[in-house]
Amino acid sequence: MLARVSRAGYYRSLAEVEPVREEMETRAAIQQIALEHKRRYGYRRVSFELRERGFVVNHKRVARLMREDNLLAIGRRRFVLTTDSRHKCKVYVNLAARLELTGIDQLWVADITYIRLGSEFVYLAIVLDRFSRRAVGWALDRTLAARLPMAALKQAIVRRQPRPGLVHHSDRGVQYACAEYIALLQAHDIVPSMSRTANPYDNAVCESFMKTLKYEEIHCNRYHNLEELEANIEEFIDRYYNQKRLHSALGYRSPANFEAALQRQPASSAALAATEEMSFSGHREIYRSDVPVKTGELTGNSPSHRSDESPADYSPASCSPAELASASPTTPKSEPDPVESQ
Repeated sequence: MLARVSRAGYYRSLAEVEPVREEMETRAAIQQIALEHKRRYGYRRVSFELRERGFVVNHKRVARLMREDNLLAIGRRRFVLTTDSRHKCKVYVNLAARLELTGIDQLWVADITYIRLGSEFVYLAIVLDRFSRRAVGWALDRTLAARLPMAALKQAIVRRQPRPGLVHHSDRGVQYACAEYIALLQAHDIVPSMSRTANPYDNAVCESFMKTLKYEEIHCNRYHNLEELEANIEEFIDRYYNQKRLHSALGYRSPANFEAALQRQPASSAALAATEEMSFSGHREIYRSDVPVKTGELTGNSPSHRSDESPADYSPASCSPAELASASPTTPKSEPDPVESQ
């Protein structure tokens, strides 16, 4: 700014007058960004970071330069399913598909994945805030017992101190459906919610986090023991993913910056009320059958439940939307709202 010229204007004129020098500075900036993020960023995030630093550059050019310099993100590996849903525990109704979120700590999503070390497998449990994508709790262990996800949930509760009515969504694995885990949820007035078999879309944010963790951290390093892995996981989740990593779904902001921006919004009573409320889209239609009913065939019996909303052994008294202290139903509509796919 000493020359009274914007940074973008400087690089634009530099490309016209000294294209070779501009090419070298652009390559140097790309290499710096790639190394800062340990080759976790693809060309889209690198392009956004370059524009933030004042470079006028096209994403196709960034991809070409990264390919030429061998700086493209680490390749992907096949996902392995580890959920065991063959149990006799109660499976709770899917509430996540109907929630319309307006703020943080209204819906948490949880999942478990495996990590392979040199001579053993260990397991990671994670709890994410669905609205801000922030990892609010995690735990590592050598076992898939219920103590693993319970440790992650306890950490999330201590960190966030959620208000009553928070919805906790997971798959229907035995670790999340067991009596110990449900008792922990109910002790803190958290409402359980579970996906149906072969219907994981409501937990897609958690699946996406696991994929990012493996592609950008696990597959890029070798760990000798659980203690070394735990130190690296802590650095990646708490100091990189939550604080620095840009998320396209958050307008290319980190979860921490996104939540900070929410807190900086005008603190009027109406705004605060709006950020603390959540509602169910199609509240009445939760219990509506997907099978169309012809005129004249209506009876006094209630229609059957949707196959992805209520399992055979579901009891309405066990988990109903009315239990959510912070939930308010939207205006009923004539037709059910479509469920947003992740």
